[in-house]
This record gives sequence, C-alpha cells and structure tokens, in this order.
Amino acid sequence: MKLVIAIIQPHRLDVVRDALLAIGTEGMTVTEVRGYGRQKGHKEVYRGAEYTISFIPKLKLEVAVSDERAEAVVAAIQQAANTGKIGDGKIFVVDLAQAVRVRTGERDGDAL
Repeated sequence: MKLVIAIIQPHRLDVVRDALLAIGTEGMTVTEVRGYGRQKGHKEVYRGAEYTISFIPKLKLEVAVSDERAEAVVAAIQQAANTGKIGDGKIFVVDLAQAVRVRTGERDGDAL
C-alpha cells in the first residue's frame, strides 16, 4: 500500500478531485496548509504599505491506495494540478505499513 501526499494550489482542488474520481479513487483527506517552496512567498500592497507574505496557502491531499494504483493516482494529480507556473505543488509517495477500517476492523487492502 502507498500513501500519496500532494500539496496543490487551493483553486485546483475541484479539478484534481474530478480527475481522481474519474480513475476510480474512492476517498481522500484534504487539509488547508501554508508553506513555501522555491517561490519563497510574495509581496502584496495593502493601503499603500508593502507586505511580504512568507507562507502561501495550499491544500494537502492524502490518498491511500494499493501499490498497483499509486502511479495512476500520481499521474492524475500531476496532470490536474498543473498550471505551468511556479507554486503548482509537490507529490510525495510513501509506503503505508498498515490500514484499519475502524467500523469493521478490516485491515490493509480490504480497509482501503
């Protein structure tokens, strides 16, 4: 099993969600996060004063999938989240040692 973690721009959520539904992904967790990468924030002007915004609002998606489906999920997220501009995000794939469905006690692949 794999845990696919994606950091994306907030306005791309609906497109990414639709892409994941189209390939049969059943669930995901979405968290509002803030951070920066290579762009290191940006400057904004408010009432004539310039402010540096160090942490950019992003969304963190987490999707648990079988090993066989991980590459398809990564490809779907990458294609849907891509705008071609700095700050599109990152995707991380990590091994998932165990999964348990709380309601039924099903484990691992059956719990996904």
